[in-house]
Amino acid sequence: MELPPPRAPKVDPDLPLLLPGPSSSPPAVPVAGVFPVLEESVFAAIRERGFRSVALQVPAGLLRNAGELARRTAEATGARVTILQRACFGACDVPTREEVPGAECVLALGHSPIPNVRLPLPTYFVEMRLPPGDVPGLVEQLAAAELPRRLGLVASVQHLDLVDPLRRALSERGYSLPVAPGDRRLAYVAQALGCNYSSSEAVAPEVDAFLFLGTGEFHPRGLALATARPVWSLDPLQRTLSGPIDRARIVARRLLYVAQARDARRWGILVSSFPGQHRPAMAEALRRRAEAKGREAFLLVSRRVDSRDLEGRDLDAYVNTACPRIATDDSALYEKPVLTPPEFLMALGELTMEEYRFDTFR
Repeated sequence: MELPPPRAPKVDPDLPLLLPGPSSSPPAVPVAGVFPVLEESVFAAIRERGFRSVALQVPAGLLRNAGELARRTAEATGARVTILQRACFGACDVPTREEVPGAECVLALGHSPIPNVRLPLPTYFVEMRLPPGDVPGLVEQLAAAELPRRLGLVASVQHLDLVDPLRRALSERGYSLPVAPGDRRLAYVAQALGCNYSSSEAVAPEVDAFLFLGTGEFHPRGLALATARPVWSLDPLQRTLSGPIDRARIVARRLLYVAQARDARRWGILVSSFPGQHRPAMAEALRRRAEAKGREAFLLVSRRVDSRDLEGRDLDAYVNTACPRIATDDSALYEKPVLTPPEFLMALGELTMEEYRFDTFR
């Protein structure tokens, strides 16, 4: 059973204020190429374009290997390779020309392109895909765990090649496993991004739970918030199954921050200039909404949102229009409440607190 083709994104009519984030216009520079793994075909593509200077961007999990990867790339392409030093949180924070002066292209490892993110430089995405592995063994493990039979599958890009064979094998055991494409921010069916689980939201009415294929709790937490379904996580490499995520506990903590901010009179609206996290229209709409409620609101613009940059400011609370996970995952680092845009509307009394909404980045 093959994955279905992409379909048109759905628009949430209930939140007209939450305007689209990144521009939906064509990227400033087309994606130079997308490859499953770092191999000779990647280097050949760079040589073919004649690029002599390459900026290498690696995720946290590959930092230990960055030097070796740079050496390998330089030897195979003949280009000068510069390693981007700052942390990389995803394809939403591609480097600008100012960050990598002199670089003619970017080699981004561990991420897929985000279709509606504008690229400052020609960028080669190497998704670092992993083979499906022992599918029969994983099926036996899942069957023994007695997960719900109506199960949605979602995966990080590294494990997307496991989705089809696992669906086929579980379907033979009587499981119902719908998958779907997401909106304009997702490149693949059944894909998860930390800011966007629209492919899962599309099938949530048809399932009783979700199974995430990947490592860590980052995606399972976001998936639970976005879909309001129990979420289990399967690490295909370590063969470990965990979950379900305690969504109620996460939501309760978020609502506590909302309650703390309800009396805030002076708001800071955080705006990131990252191409993939830039939502100026939303920031301005939130500012006007705050002022209509008698609050003061100021736009605070930075490249990267950092709690240290907010210390000592005469503001009562913040609403974050950059990556939604800054608020939901990192609020403990901030001395004042940091809310997502839907949480901000709750604090203003425009949305009820009974139905929690994830800040899906469009």
